[in-house]
Amino acid sequence: MLRGVRLMVFLAGVLGASVAMSGCAAYMAANQPGKKDMSVLSKGQSRSRLIAEFGPPIASEVKNGVKHDIFKFVQGYHTAAKVGRAVLHGAADVVTLGLWEVVGTPTEGYFNGTEVSLEVVYDANDTVVQIVPLRGADELPAGAAPAAPGDGSTGTVGGGTRGSAGDRGDPAKP
Repeated sequence: MLRGVRLMVFLAGVLGASVAMSGCAAYMAANQPGKKDMSVLSKGQSRSRLIAEFGPPIASEVKNGVKHDIFKFVQGYHTAAKVGRAVLHGAADVVTLGLWEVVGTPTEGYFNGTEVSLEVVYDANDTVVQIVPLRGADELPAGAAPAAPGDGSTGTVGGGTRGSAGDRGDPAKP
């Protein structure tokens, strides 16, 4: 009888500890950055609309009478994806008595959104003329903004040479 009580107390302690320890991966999943509305990256969009969506630029300057902004942000995930991942981590924590954290926490640390950097060029009315991806170009919608006329480019997204569609800022990439 005493042995059965000890076993029950031990199992209750393990279950309680696993519930108390669980939640790191679930918390991280629920608090990942949100998804930005990339559709605002289009020719003719106002500068104020870009600032409202992505926050203030990290740099702003005038080159040859033309305004340029550099935006840097993290493109995150839709709310449904964040909730689904949090629920999955929570369930895995309970089923594995907290052992899932060994896998779940590093996973959430890795999948924390994509860093995006862009240079935006405006006309005299502060409307977008050109978008040059610097990092995270694969997050941009197809045809986000054509290159400025007469700049010698093919009219593809960005029109510049400083980013590539696969550039995520990995040091191992050429």
